[in-house]
Amino acid sequence: MDENAGFMLIYQKDWTLMYDPNIMILPEDKTRLQELIKRTNHLWKFLECDEKKAKIAELEQEMTAPAFWDDQAQARKVGSENNRLKQTVSKVENFRSKVEDLEALCELCEEDEEEEEMSKEFVVSLEALLSKIEDLEVASFLNEPFDARPALLSIHAGAGGTESCDWADMLMRMYIRWAERRGYDVEMQDLQPGEEAGISRCSIRIDGLNAYGYAKAERGVHRLVRISPFDSNKRRHTSFCSVDVIAEVEDDDINMDIPDDDLRIDTYRSSGKGGQHVNKTDSAVRLTHIPTNIVVQCQNQRSQLKNKQTAMKVLKSRIYEKQQDEKRAEMEKFYGDKGEMGWGNQIRSYVFQPYQMVKDLRTGVETSGVQAVMDGELDPFVNGWLRAGCPRQRNKEIQVED
Repeated sequence: MDENAGFMLIYQKDWTLMYDPNIMILPEDKTRLQELIKRTNHLWKFLECDEKKAKIAELEQEMTAPAFWDDQAQARKVGSENNRLKQTVSKVENFRSKVEDLEALCELCEEDEEEEEMSKEFVVSLEALLSKIEDLEVASFLNEPFDARPALLSIHAGAGGTESCDWADMLMRMYIRWAERRGYDVEMQDLQPGEEAGISRCSIRIDGLNAYGYAKAERGVHRLVRISPFDSNKRRHTSFCSVDVIAEVEDDDINMDIPDDDLRIDTYRSSGKGGQHVNKTDSAVRLTHIPTNIVVQCQNQRSQLKNKQTAMKVLKSRIYEKQQDEKRAEMEKFYGDKGEMGWGNQIRSYVFQPYQMVKDLRTGVETSGVQAVMDGELDPFVNGWLRAGCPRQRNKEIQVED
């Protein structure tokens, strides 16, 4: 075979015909490189990185002013905004630098076609950068005001008693594993065990880069179909749970004063695992906002004061989210689109028997890897939802078979 043919054919043991990519760079790899360069430049313009760099310079100039720290609340806002812009720009800037290095490496490989190690390095780097730009493109969709905030995720078991409580417990485990996979910090704020098994509800705080931006994809009703482990006749059961996700807001973000007359504060003893203190005092706190009937509970701290402070922060976040929902009710966002916990309102269906399938009914993303999903492999669903434009309701054209 001609040594300058551009690739070498190899016969494997199973007689599959393939090429060895280590010989030299193939034309299709050059085409993929050009596509990568094009996508990188588009991402730079889409995120308005030039404008953000100018804004960073403006903020840093403001931060050097002698009177900058006279108003500490405003100073913190400016510093936080500066850090957020820097974090966004630096990621794309570093990636663009790697693409430029790869382009230079391609030119070197063309000059010395016999350098196999250099060609191999090019192919490996190209694959890594193509995978990385997928994540950057998805992250570019997170441009809402509170996408960078911690997420407050709550799970409520639907009708069905023990079955739904067990399903809620499975969902809780799934989300904790998903958050841990992404390197997020997870804090359990409230947990109510079921009467026989599982949990009837829980509230989890997830903190990390763009935690709310990603977690908000999970808001809605989740449906499970399986052969019940609690049914001696081994019949199939359908269970529902609702998942609610809101962004944690700080006092600096919103100007909200809740009159004492609008609050009902109840204290009670914490449930769950005890100790020498936690189950012997009324450390758990339940706050009820009377005008909206929003109820928030917290029992993860031993101190009643700390639980009250945490519950108040969550309550303000929920009231703010409800106010925002009312302003954009025509879009049926967040609270408006979660729907009743029952058939026809689910956003995702998890079928364990007679076949295995997890299918998102808003985007059509599906997989037969049920166990991987329950172990926290949710990124394909989250990314698919973001790429689809964050649809809030089930797509009626997407069907799921039982």
